[in-house]
Amino acid sequence: MENEEKDPRAEYVMQNTEVVRPPKQSLATFGTTIIRYHMLSAPIYADIDGLGGANETVIRNGTVRANKPEVVTPYYLARAEGFGDSASEFLEEITRMYGANSPGLMYEYQNEFGGTEIVSGNPDEVAKRIEERLDKEDRQLEAVIKGVDDHWDLSLLKFIFDLTNQSVQGNVNDLNSRGLLDPQNDVPRAAHVRIEKMLAEASRGERDPSEVHRELDRWGLFDVYEDRFLALFRP
Repeated sequence: MENEEKDPRAEYVMQNTEVVRPPKQSLATFGTTIIRYHMLSAPIYADIDGLGGANETVIRNGTVRANKPEVVTPYYLARAEGFGDSASEFLEEITRMYGANSPGLMYEYQNEFGGTEIVSGNPDEVAKRIEERLDKEDRQLEAVIKGVDDHWDLSLLKFIFDLTNQSVQGNVNDLNSRGLLDPQNDVPRAAHVRIEKMLAEASRGERDPSEVHRELDRWGLFDVYEDRFLALFRP
């Protein structure tokens, strides 16, 4: 297979995104983490004479909600929805390399954009001001990032990727300490904990049984839970 050409836009963003002040805490293993970000960039018109952007900074504020990381396996991901053929082929290769039920973590994020403002000073100066204020106020879950103005969303993704990478080992250690990555019926015990919770929610009418069915199929555990699943439909 021929090597695909690198996306020059993505490479440029990678090289020009800097986390000036990362959050002071890693992502929580057993709960939701909400991080407020301050994305700084030189305005896209900064190099155009007469537009006055040479000594200005665009600030985009928002929050990233990181939900509790879920334990998954290549087998599970291959049966999840929304993956194309190339992703399926990749997951099959991962399955061959590490085993169908080798555990990993999947992180889900939601970005809520707060707004934009333009302030005086270049991004380095503005970043220093905001960083000093956040440190003084002991804002543990706020981050300052310098990114690319016209691709600031990609800069945010780069920040999220780095944050995940820094948190994952601690999350794995937490799960291991509780035995949640130990196999049970050939899948991580965390999968059974999640299914038990979903079954309880469905029995109380708080979750659609079809979601439970999909989860069981993704883990290949429908036969194990068949009786309890069918009990959801009994009066």
